Amino acid sequence: MGADTFALPGTLAGCRPSGLEPSGGGQRFRKGCFGGDLTGPNPTDRAKAGSKHHIVTDAQGVPLAVRLTGANVHDVTQAMPLVEAIPPVKGKRGRPRQRPKQLLGDRAYHSGPLSRELRRLHIVPVLAKRGEPHGSGLGVYRWVVERTLSWLHQFRRLRVRFERRADIHHAFLLMGSIVICSRFLR
Repeated sequence: MGADTFALPGTLAGCRPSGLEPSGGGQRFRKGCFGGDLTGPNPTDRAKAGSKHHIVTDAQGVPLAVRLTGANVHDVTQAMPLVEAIPPVKGKRGRPRQRPKQLLGDRAYHSGPLSRELRRLHIVPVLAKRGEPHGSGLGVYRWVVERTLSWLHQFRRLRVRFERRADIHHAFLLMGSIVICSRFLR
């Protein structure tokens, strides 16, 4: 052990000081680093650190791609990365179709740049418009995604985030998606 070993307890990798701090004759505890990677202030929960699950599903609710971001990240910024993450779907002979024919979304996904980018990829955007009254008809189809999210949140490790490391929480998110896919295969 070197002489600089005792300088380390005040820091953790990229966090505030650790829970122990030297003070006079002993140690006193201090609040540590909560949240971890890919967390942000939750706009609906008094700015507590939180994360958000983004998901794209097929028409039956089978998860095709998932992403983990901070709670303050807007949904429209994650739409194109989710579409690009959809794996090729095997079917008839020939080149497998990689992109969906349509993309349905609620008001959070309505934006001009996203619609233009989807049309450039030959995907028809069916997005609810902001500022218009409810009754767009998308609720008939949108519930499938909400149901899949509720299935994912039946797993306690995904409902409340306990892990500081984002890669571990993302692994649990993928495992939950695998369980849902396996239930569809039965």
